[in-house]
Amino acid sequence: MEGELKNLINLWVISILCLCYCYYIASKLPKGPFRFFSLLPVFYLFIILPLNLTTFHFGATSAFFFIWLANFKLLLFSFNQPPFSPIPASFFHFISLIFLPVKPKNNQFHNPNLILFSVKILIVAILFHLYSYKQFLHRYLILACYCLHLYLELEIILAVSAIPARAVFGFDLEPQFNEPYLATSLQDFWGRRWNLMVTGILRPTIYFPIRRFFMRFIGSTWAFIPAFIATFVVSGLMHEVIYFYITRVSPTWEVTWFFILHGICVAVEVAVKKMVSDRWRLRGSVSRALTLSFLAVTGVWLFFPQLIRNKIDDKVIGEYLFFVDLVKQTSIGYVSIFF
Repeated sequence: MEGELKNLINLWVISILCLCYCYYIASKLPKGPFRFFSLLPVFYLFIILPLNLTTFHFGATSAFFFIWLANFKLLLFSFNQPPFSPIPASFFHFISLIFLPVKPKNNQFHNPNLILFSVKILIVAILFHLYSYKQFLHRYLILACYCLHLYLELEIILAVSAIPARAVFGFDLEPQFNEPYLATSLQDFWGRRWNLMVTGILRPTIYFPIRRFFMRFIGSTWAFIPAFIATFVVSGLMHEVIYFYITRVSPTWEVTWFFILHGICVAVEVAVKKMVSDRWRLRGSVSRALTLSFLAVTGVWLFFPQLIRNKIDDKVIGEYLFFVDLVKQTSIGYVSIFF
């Protein structure tokens, strides 16, 4: 763990130096391809730096923040796209926008529900305790727990990471999730409820450019189809990269196909909605059950197998138990000092 913490500190020191270059030098260059090419070394460093981390929680989180969040934000910065238009006046403001799931909102704060947030933390702790009895639980019950765990831990990590930026700059917290278990369609789930920070990045970087390109050939009515599919393909490939950083084994492309399948289904769903308009609509309870069932079946089929096959679930549980033991030993040490 000592070596892992040292690698984590080195990663952040190098990343801050890279962002100094971006803010003080690259920002003075003309926006567009010239600035983009000047940032290629930074893109490269942000891709390789997380490889030095081997634990799941440090490695997976760093891979997401550097390879996905920071690199896609730098792509927007290259072309002076929001939230980098205009470029922030403060360097620390710039860092927060690059690395953290935050956005300025004219001091109109979105106050998180602290009680609900505490309940979610408690549920994660209960899930980890439940994993101690994993050998007695049915496989599908364990997979259901993993789905819930994935959602809750992602929301907790992303929400906590945004708190310092809000405290310093008065940013509003970027809502990461909007009760995804209430989704009534795949479009609703992916577009308005699940990991909204990633959705907000993929729209300007992938979806809108692809849609504008195809509008010249197939018109504005159906240009959304290749745009949807391209966006999900990119999302699948980025997940495949993060899976590699987590497992350190060659890609199996299962998670990529998971997102390709969902991209095709979302495009078909939107096309059907356009054709039938309001003439036919499923009841909310029915559409919600169908949506969650499809997500569960495809997740068990394509999303989780690579992680389970490489025993990443056991690794996550082991790291949690190590952290709990460390907290207990530290607490005992402080008690012995004072008493």
